[in-house]
Amino acid sequence: MLVIENLTKVFEGERAKSIRARRGEEGGRAARTVRAVDDVSFTVEEGEMFTLLGPSGCGKTTTLRSIAGLERPDSGRIQVADRVLFSAGVGRSRVFLPSNQRNLGMVFQSYAIWPHMKVFDNVAFPLQVKKRAERPSKSEIRSRVMEILELMELQDLARRQATKLSGGQQQRLALARALVTKPALILLDEPLSNLDAKLRESLRFELKRFQRDLRITSVYVTHDQVEALGLSSRIAVMRDGQIVQIGRPQDIYEKPVNRFVADFIGTSNFLSGRISAGEGALVVIDSEVGRLHANAQPGLHVGEQVTVAVRPEGIEMSSTPPAGNLPNELQGEVVTKSYQGDAVDHMVRIGTHEVRVRLPVRLAIDDGTSVTVRIDPDHLRVIPQDD
Repeated sequence: MLVIENLTKVFEGERAKSIRARRGEEGGRAARTVRAVDDVSFTVEEGEMFTLLGPSGCGKTTTLRSIAGLERPDSGRIQVADRVLFSAGVGRSRVFLPSNQRNLGMVFQSYAIWPHMKVFDNVAFPLQVKKRAERPSKSEIRSRVMEILELMELQDLARRQATKLSGGQQQRLALARALVTKPALILLDEPLSNLDAKLRESLRFELKRFQRDLRITSVYVTHDQVEALGLSSRIAVMRDGQIVQIGRPQDIYEKPVNRFVADFIGTSNFLSGRISAGEGALVVIDSEVGRLHANAQPGLHVGEQVTVAVRPEGIEMSSTPPAGNLPNELQGEVVTKSYQGDAVDHMVRIGTHEVRVRLPVRLAIDDGTSVTVRIDPDHLRVIPQDD
């Protein structure tokens, strides 16, 4: 459906300085230009919710704006279905379709709702301004608008002034306006970021339902990991203008390719160590908390310095004494704990190092308790240290 090939966008001057500041980079001569998007390629299949995820300044919004035609890339190619929207070729092979000719829907962070119009008119407007030859009849416009308003559960508010809607209703109105033209692709630029946490969670489920029921092909931009994990068919994690990893939410969370992804997505404990041996399907790592056995992964070698990542919920803990013959069984002491509502996070000192362990509330352990920590080798992710 959507094919992005070798997309690059360079900014100069103040925009370059702004992006470098958001990335935490130093100034100087190099600050005159910055590759906001640096040789990015990916494909979105029909019906997918594909998410661009990353910190501020990583290039996710610039990529989305390039697809929308709001930025002109310096190189690369953008194609939706059989239509080339942009190509940085030479002569006749050079293509840049204006935004209004791309047949794409877009929902902005600010919703961009027209305050002087009522709900019905906001949704009808994209149909009413089409070229005469392409414009539906008045009766068809009314039918399509009411159909999409009903889908968004806004049909009873059709005659209400748009500014009189709640935040959640405005978000659904913006989505209705983007969908009414039946676009080939819909682009969503952090559409939930202006809502409070509880409403944002509720609308995540609604967005997922709309996307599933309508089989809308979507590109979603966010810096919110929970949003990305909950909504996406696949996620592309971006950093400094480049894609670091693409995969299903479960793979991104459980199998990060480097420390950046493991650290950015959720919470991880990081342990430094060295691979001291290989034992069949396992490798042995001498780490700062003791000897660990982890699943062997491609590209790892005996003697290599590595980082071991493990999620807090991937660690078992109890106040019973160690069995003494199990791999990845360590002794420690609970330093402190923090109630999280549906779980309790414990900081556990093992030797001179502290790790975070997440347990159900009913299994919480008091501060100062001696504990046995056990980690399944499946829950350890071994990453080369230079990553």
